[in-house]
Amino acid sequence: MDNMNWLDQVKWDAQGLVPVIAQEASSGDVLMFAWMNREALEKTAELGRAVYFSRSRNKLWFKGEESGHVQTVHDIRIDCDNDVILLKVTQTGHEPGIACHTGRHSCFYSRLEKGVDGDGNGWTPVDPVLKDPESIYK
Repeated sequence: MDNMNWLDQVKWDAQGLVPVIAQEASSGDVLMFAWMNREALEKTAELGRAVYFSRSRNKLWFKGEESGHVQTVHDIRIDCDNDVILLKVTQTGHEPGIACHTGRHSCFYSRLEKGVDGDGNGWTPVDPVLKDPESIYK
């Protein structure tokens, strides 16, 4: 099996991207969702740190390049359909780790609160800001 064959097995979307879930190895917490192109996945495997593809900036995004909140990758998995990647990571740079640009541990910090009639009342932040984002990003 040649070196790049594993990349050929990924089902890339029409834009050449694959969705990626970053999960904290120690707690099992889902930290974030992002995208990778072929180069990002290859660099992630090579470097042992998360490298994503920023769709808004249209370039590789080395997680933590601005914030210092790097994700060390312990395990790279692919789902049964070969179209979603799961990274098991240690979030470094702050204790506890900050994965979200809002200064929170996880990007999934808001919960749908239900009203008395059972309808959703809206999204409510339920996890604390661990560090002011203004102090993280220059």
